[in-house]
Formats: sequence, C-alpha cells, structure tokens
Amino acid sequence: MGGRAGHVPSRATGSTVPRRQLGRLLREYRERAGISMLDAYTFLDWSYQRLWRIETGTPGVTIRPVEIEALARFYNVPPDEAEVLRNLASAAKAEGWWQNYSGTVMKWSELFFSMEAGASMLRQFESMIIPGLLQAPAYVEAVVRADRPRVSADKMQARIKVKQQRQRILSRSFPAPPECEFIISEAMLLGELETPGAMQQQLWHLLKANELAHVSVRVLPISVGVHPGSVAGAFTILTFPPLAGGKQGEPATVYSENLTGAIYLDQEDELQVYEETWASLTELAVSKEDSTKLITTLLQSLGEQRS
Repeated sequence: MGGRAGHVPSRATGSTVPRRQLGRLLREYRERAGISMLDAYTFLDWSYQRLWRIETGTPGVTIRPVEIEALARFYNVPPDEAEVLRNLASAAKAEGWWQNYSGTVMKWSELFFSMEAGASMLRQFESMIIPGLLQAPAYVEAVVRADRPRVSADKMQARIKVKQQRQRILSRSFPAPPECEFIISEAMLLGELETPGAMQQQLWHLLKANELAHVSVRVLPISVGVHPGSVAGAFTILTFPPLAGGKQGEPATVYSENLTGAIYLDQEDELQVYEETWASLTELAVSKEDSTKLITTLLQSLGEQRS
C-alpha cells in the first residue's frame, strides 16, 4: 500500500487494512460473477460463517494461497488482479509492530494503528492535546501522567516507545509516508507543563515536523471562538491509496476516541459531515507558514522567560 501498483508491503502496514481490502475485493468479484455465497462456500467446502468473516475482513481468519487461486479461477478474476489478491492475502498475515506492545496498547487502538500505518493521507483536528504523531517525549510523559497518574516507570517508557514507533510513519521511506495535515488549537500551545523545558521541546518538535514537505501543522487561533470543531471534538480522517489498476482502496474512515473506546465511521453521510467540518477548520486556521512563525514566536518567548 502506498508503493508501486499491485504491491502490498506487509510489515510496514500491518494486517487490518489489507485484510479488509482482500475481503471487499473477493466479495466484489463474487457478486460480479453472479455467484451466490452458497455456491462459493460450497465450492471450497467452507461454512457460511467462514466466507462471511473473510469477505468482511474479520480478524482471526486466514485464507491460504491455494484457496485464493481457486476463488480467482471460480470468479474469473483477470491474472493481474489475481496477483493483487495474492499480495493482499500475504500482507494480511503479517503482524504489526503494535503487537509487540500488547500490554501497553489499548485494544481499540490496535485497529487505528494499523489503519494509520496503511493510510495515504491523515487529517487530524485536536483542540485539547497535541496529536500523538507530533508529541515530543516529555509531552508524551505529561499526557500519560494525566491519564494514569500512578503509572510505573517501566510502563511509562513503554508508552513513550509506542508513540515513537507510531511517529516513524512520518519519516519512513517505503511505503511513502502519508500526507499529514494537522489543525491544533492555539490554546494548547500556551499551556505549561510540569517538567522544566518540556513545552519548549514540544514547540521545537512541531517546528521540525512543519519542515517536512508532506506534513502541515496549522494553528487555530484562540480568537476564533466557537467553531464547528467545538461541536465535533477531536477526530482523524484517514484516506487510503487505490489498488492496482486504479481500483478503489479502503473507503475513507473517521476515527474518534475517548477514555474507554473509539468509534470508526465510514458511511458516506457520516464522512460528508466531517469533510464539511474539516473544510470549515481549514478556512479558520492560519497557514502553515504563519503557524510556523507563531510557534517560533512562542518558543522564543519561553526562552526569554527562562533567561
């Protein structure tokens, strides 16, 4: 995903996105061929439940290469498109990096990390906290302390490592890093952190991120007042790359989380609401260049206060 047409890198993206794409394509090919679910699962001596789980990309079920070949022939899938199915099946079996942090990462976050790693574009709005992909180590610690005041030193380090692992998608070389647009409230840049120099480190971190061509960090001024994001709250819109031959990839998805879980929205009417909200926020936020100047001024003022 994000690489050359027809190729689906596995380790870099994890399994969720390719598994869902594989299921969707298999369902499309079956329906295009006019083959019922009954005929399909009877052909491979499967159960209805197994076919349904594969077509919906449900975790915990795999499909063997020989089964992919059999279905491709049964559904009359062209050879080049059958290769896409084989690549997706291979990628779907790969483990994501987050599975090494099973005791640290919330279950609902694993799905998001997989989708985040497989996206071609990320657009995120935050009004109360610096986005995870942009957090400096000292800021991560402050966030973890706020969420889990009694967290042990070992767990603290593990959570910092998770954030740093996620942030590698911004600098990876293959597949190409996603286009990332962040809109953050000016209010969160004006707060203080308990650790001396932590906010300076965070502001510097934002400036370095804005130097990347594929990353845009824009500030929403406090003077804006109540705006569409005030009602929507924090959210991320994930867009996914097309498959070989220009075939549609995964549908865009909106992600939003709270203390106990997360929601994923991918229905057309739901996406439209968030697209309109994002469009309004982009009109209200200052440009990338002006945001860099604003953050630089704040960083310099902190330096003067401590001198």
